[in-house]
Amino acid sequence: MTLLALDLGTATGWAIRTGDGQIVSGTQTFKPGRFEGGGMRYLRFRGWLAELHGTGGPIGAIYFEEVRRHAGVDAAHAYGGFLATLTAWCEHERVAYAGVPVGTIKKFATGKGNADKVAMIEAMRRRGHNPSDDNEADALALLHWVVDSDQPTATDDRLRSRLFPRASATGEA
Repeated sequence: MTLLALDLGTATGWAIRTGDGQIVSGTQTFKPGRFEGGGMRYLRFRGWLAELHGTGGPIGAIYFEEVRRHAGVDAAHAYGGFLATLTAWCEHERVAYAGVPVGTIKKFATGKGNADKVAMIEAMRRRGHNPSDDNEADALALLHWVVDSDQPTATDDRLRSRLFPRASATGEA
């Protein structure tokens, strides 16, 4: 099953683990164009999710970095928009999703819950990756946390029943 890990933001870090265990990662930018309305970044994000879902095999579960505090109001608004778009898309496509606190990911990757960007990049390099920036490094760290800590996935009743209680009770797929 394909897993997707996301570090949501205007520069969204992403990491995918395919059913055969291959990991691919990168950073996708959703900065609005000069003559675009504010919602265009979210429409492009939704289209990008659909493209990943269609081309990389169906996504079984999406995990995202759950941010509780932002450096500024603009970052908080952008994050909220990406999170709303992601969760609505997941509900529509019936893809399981879950947030993971930033400190949990950082502590897993570096041993320190408040690790800086450089430490996260170095931690992912030690795992054999070459992230282009801290967003990609965060997504990779999250993906490794999901896999290494045996998190429930969409095919696992622990997550499916929590996200889709009606479907689990009726036996729907």
